[in-house]
Amino acid sequence: MASSTSGALVFPSLKWFQAIQELVNNDPEFRRLGSIDATMGVKIGPKVFVVTFEAFECSNIREGTEFDLIDLDFFLEMTEEKWNDLIRNTKENGGADLSHTLNTLDLMAEDGLSQNATGDQLRADIFFRVNQSLQHFFDSSAKLNTVFPAEA
Repeated sequence: MASSTSGALVFPSLKWFQAIQELVNNDPEFRRLGSIDATMGVKIGPKVFVVTFEAFECSNIREGTEFDLIDLDFFLEMTEEKWNDLIRNTKENGGADLSHTLNTLDLMAEDGLSQNATGDQLRADIFFRVNQSLQHFFDSSAKLNTVFPAEA
């Protein structure tokens, strides 16, 4: 990582997620992975981000609250430290290594990485059906100049 934080985006923040949104929406590889219709949450400690995918794009990202989780197809939840580790690993490797993929993290977590607030298994299964697209979404963060709150 460069010693300067000029042009850096703080993780987690709305601007950081919007930068990924712009990257994937301009990435033909993301489109090649197929249509994705899902609304997911990303829960990072107390912060919640709501990410909406429609057809071949990420159509919306907004900050949310715990109350939003019940309306989502699924949400990905880890501690801030584990999310930071994932994002650092992704940056260092140009994409998540095998121990940091969403699928591996889901399998290794006691309750899984992917959650559904209502227990609706059909909605929860969307995570597994669109996993490749979601992995590509997070792997795209390797292209960002990411800093963490302690470094900002």
